[in-house]
Amino acid sequence: MNRMPMTAKGAERLRNEVERLKSKERPRIIAAIAEARAHGDLKENAEYHAAREQQSFVEGRIKQLESALSNSQIIDITRLNHSNRIVFGATVELTDEDSGEQVCYQIVGELEADIKQKLISVTSPIARALIGRSEGESFDFDAPNGTRTYEIVSVSYGT
Repeated sequence: MNRMPMTAKGAERLRNEVERLKSKERPRIIAAIAEARAHGDLKENAEYHAAREQQSFVEGRIKQLESALSNSQIIDITRLNHSNRIVFGATVELTDEDSGEQVCYQIVGELEADIKQKLISVTSPIARALIGRSEGESFDFDAPNGTRTYEIVSVSYGT
């Protein structure tokens, strides 16, 4: 089985989520189930069913995160020998050559990807187009709204 790459920062964020789910959410849901049970007839008890559904979701998320963490390869991006090429963990600043718009992304593992935080999955089309390229290069990318031409303004491997 291939181990999925993950940044150390991403792994820490996922461990924190597991800890929060186990120490805060799980006890809160158990208390909500106990309170709903105290109301009597469980067949028509909406609070009970909602709490059980939440419990199922939280337990599933804990299992998913623990599995992902145990099956991942944690990569310290500050120790990578990247020889000025874009590889996993790179933070890349791009300029859209048509609009002049600048964007900045970090290439991370699938589970830690979050576009709102500018973290893109190593398996995403844009990340695959970036891997192996260098600062100063331009490349075409087939985006959902048509082909875009980007210039790689900077590449870094900081924290």
